[in-house]
Amino acid sequence: MPNLTLAIPEELQKIVKERNEVNWSEVARRAMWEHANKLEIMDRLVKDSKLTERDVNDINAKIKAGLRRRYFK
Repeated sequence: MPNLTLAIPEELQKIVKERNEVNWSEVARRAMWEHANKLEIMDRLVKDSKLTERDVNDINAKIKAGLRRRYFK
């Protein structure tokens, strides 16, 4: 299995060193798999989409505006 080296903030490094009972490689591996799976789902969802980037940006702006109205009343 290939190895991967990560750069992490010093504050996180302190926590990692304090918690040596945790298999941090497994934690990172699971997080990466979870993110990779989400990307694959996204790719399948948009594969046949006819939306342009502008369409997506317009929809995104409308959703955010609606959420702002809903939660910042």
